[in-house]
Parts: sequence; C-alpha cells; structure tokens
Amino acid sequence: MLRKTPTGTWIPAWVPESTATLSVLLLICSMVQSATGGYDGSMLNGLNILPSYTDYFKLNNATTGLNTASVFIGGFFGPIWAGVMTDRLGRRPAIFWGSVVTLLGIILQTAAQNIAMFVVARIILGWGSAISSVAGAVYLSETFASRYRAWGVGILNNFYYVGSLIAAGVTLGTGQWQSTWAWRLPSLLQGIFSFACIIVLPFIPESPRWLVSKELYEDARLSVAQTNADGDVNDPVVVAVYKEIIDTLEWEKKNGMTMSPMEIIKTPTARKRTLIGASVGPFSCIAGNVIASYYLGNELDTAGITDYNDQLKANVVLNVWCLFCAFGGTHLAAVWGRKPTALLSQSLLIVCLFIIGGLSKMYADNPDGASQALIYGDVAVMFIFQGIYSIAFTPLLYLYPPEVMNYPIRANGLALVGFSLNGLALLLTFVMPIALTNIGWKTYIINGSWDIITLILIAVYWVETKGKTLEEIDAIFEGEKHSSVPDIEDIRTGRKTVDVTQIELELHEDIGLRKRHEA
Repeated sequence: MLRKTPTGTWIPAWVPESTATLSVLLLICSMVQSATGGYDGSMLNGLNILPSYTDYFKLNNATTGLNTASVFIGGFFGPIWAGVMTDRLGRRPAIFWGSVVTLLGIILQTAAQNIAMFVVARIILGWGSAISSVAGAVYLSETFASRYRAWGVGILNNFYYVGSLIAAGVTLGTGQWQSTWAWRLPSLLQGIFSFACIIVLPFIPESPRWLVSKELYEDARLSVAQTNADGDVNDPVVVAVYKEIIDTLEWEKKNGMTMSPMEIIKTPTARKRTLIGASVGPFSCIAGNVIASYYLGNELDTAGITDYNDQLKANVVLNVWCLFCAFGGTHLAAVWGRKPTALLSQSLLIVCLFIIGGLSKMYADNPDGASQALIYGDVAVMFIFQGIYSIAFTPLLYLYPPEVMNYPIRANGLALVGFSLNGLALLLTFVMPIALTNIGWKTYIINGSWDIITLILIAVYWVETKGKTLEEIDAIFEGEKHSSVPDIEDIRTGRKTVDVTQIELELHEDIGLRKRHEA
C-alpha cells in the first residue's frame, strides 16, 4: 500500500508503508545515480578504442583528452550550484533537476556532429550529473536508517560498475558496426538511468533533516517512521531518532550555524570536518584509477595487448571484477570500519602501482622479446589494482563525506567534494594519455609515490564513523552529543530503553516553545 506523504516541496510522494519496500526504492535511486557515471566512464573507454568513433572525430591525443575530460568541466562547475540548490529546493527536487539536465546533455551528445558539439554536450551532462550526485549523496545519507546507511549510500557509487559493465557490453556489441551508430547508440542508452531516477522520486519521502530545518516537524517524524519502522511514528527507535535530529539542529541554530556556503570554513571544527570529508574526492581521483577508468586501451598498449577487440573484452571483465570488489569493500566498511578499509586499500594500491610500473618498464625495454608471461602478468596486476581501488574508494566516495559533515555544511561540503574531484579528474583525464605516450611506465611510479602521502594523511586525520547516526558523529568533533537520548543502535538492539511518553512531552514542549518564540 502507498501512503500520500507531505514533502514540503512541489514533488508529491506516495510512499510504501513497508520499510523494506521503501529501502529497496531508495536503493534503486542510489543505483541509477551511480550507474550514470559508471556508464559514462566505460562508454568512453570503449569509444576511445573504436575506430568508428576516433576516425569520425579525427582524434589525436589532445582531442581525445578533451572529448573525454569535458564531462568534468561540467562536473567542475555543477557543484557550485548543487549545494545551494539542495538546501533551498529540497533534496529530491535537486536530484530531479540534475537528472533532467543530464538527459539534455545525453541527447546532444548522441546527436553530436563535430568535436565542439560533443564537448558542449558532455559539459552539460557533467553539470547535471554533478548536481544529482551531490543531492543524491546528501539525501540518501540523511534518509536511510543508520543501520542500513553503509550499504544504502555505499551502493551510490558501487553501481558505477554496473553502469560500466552495461556500457562495456554495449560498446562490445556495437563495436563491429561500420556506421556512427556504433558510438551514438551507446551514448543514447546512457539516458536510461536518469530517466529511471525521475520515475522513482515520487515514491520516496523527503529527507527528515531537511523537513525539520523547514519546521515541518510532523512530516519529518513520518519520514523517520517510514524509513525505520513501517510508518509507526510511536516506535521507540523512531521517537529517539526524531528527538536526536530536532535537538541537534536546534543546537546548531542556537550556535549561529547557517546554510551559507561560507559555513564550511566558518569555525575550526567546520574546517576540520570539511577537510576530512572533502579529502575523499581528491584521494580517490589521484589514486591511479583514472588510467584504467578512461584509458584502458592506452594502459593495455603499454602491456602489449594492442588488438582493440581484445581490449573491449578486457573492459567487460574488468568491470565485473570491480563490481564484486566494491561489494566486498562495502561489507568491510560496514562491519570493520571506514578508516581501516581505506588504509588497507591504499597500502595495496601503492604496491600494485610500483609493480605495474616495473613490469611495464620491462616490456618497454624489449617489446619484441617480451614473454607472454610478462604481458599477462602486467595485465593481471592492473586488474588487481582496479579491484583493490574498488574495495575502499568506490563505496567511501559518497558514504564517508556526508557522515563527517554535519547538517549546516553537508550539502555545500559535498559540493566541494564534487568540485575538487571533478577539477582533478578534468586535469588528469586530459594529461594521462599524454603522460602514457611520452613517459610510459614512469607514470605509474609517479602515481605510486604520491599515493604514499595520501596513505599518511588518511592514517593521521581520518576518523571512524561506523555504527553511529549522523547526529552521534558530532561527539567526535564537538566533544559531546547534542541530544539526551541514548545512541540509536543501543536502543535498537535492546541494550538501552527509552521512555517514549517522556520524550513525547519533551518534544511537545520544545517545539511549542520554539513556535511561540518565533511568533
């Protein structure tokens, strides 16, 4: 059964009464958001291998980089508006408009007649994707019950590889075509994910945190109930979560915190939260995955795999492998912790990069005399590298930042993550084919060296957020929790109990006083 649910926005909602069903819909929203980006990366990977694409646009190293990296130009500027849109319009409307802009870019990209049109289309596509990604990460982190958050938000990036796999299969299938539809059809099919996201939006509630910030208290309580207890607003966990949200947002308001973009640097604590949360984007981008994500063909060339059909098949296998690793990493982040998972992954990435660099050098020194064992060994380590990357950075990219950032800075902080990530990705996707062509194996050695610095920064500065609600994480940064209710996980598991009647009285008094004060 569906229940008409107020959202405080122009997009209505008819939400399932079953929390399990609603969780599935939230997961679908997460999946399709993620799949758009993954499809794009793998599609360009495939297109950069296809003669029908490279010959049509008469590409060289510079224009290949421009065509590929142009999506990050839009991704670079999109976050400038994403945070403000997400805070002012609501989480769901921001996702909607981001998806609409993405669809527009996809249509133009499919119809591209020259490099200029293709580049403009990808800028628009990147702009829309950046908005919906920021809004999606904020929305899902605030809406999922805390016990589901690691999986629910981790999947927001895990399904990058589902999109990648679909695109790899599509480009492999169309790769034998002799017309421009060999690359136009894969481009057109990219729009399926944004369209699916728009269809799901009317069946999921608005973020309870956003609703409380707009003083829509009963609507917020219903949203909490729908995502935690099959719509039972009197459930002890629901009452405690609702009280925790109200108390924390009230404390932030009393301490002068606003939704301004400047809030992310206003205080030492805000700056610390922002730097830790925003570090995930740059760290994930400079880890070394950009090479295989967009230039697998170039990477395989350095290892001696030069047949484009073999490269397309390798693209398919790579995405299946990375998908399994991403799910394994999400499980580790949920049960072991975010920071330990990141440290393990980063350490192994460094080892892999130096091995890839060494093997690629051996091939470059004697390509004609290189053994098959050397070639396949190099490719195997490349695949292992991508899998290890997927263990941590794929789920953590959108899971960790909104956990570290509190409500006043969450949307604009996530926008900063997107801004920095796309800025670096724009640079790296443009220069990587040039670097691989000119310095070859040394690219991997340089990449591995700066990854050592990243490992040290994670070890020293990152904090652990496993098993806590977004409000309970405040204690790590502020030194105290801003609500009197016990931790939610203790209530849910029965280690502690709450007096629902007493909390109801406190809520009634607090909200009543607040309304009288504002009147």
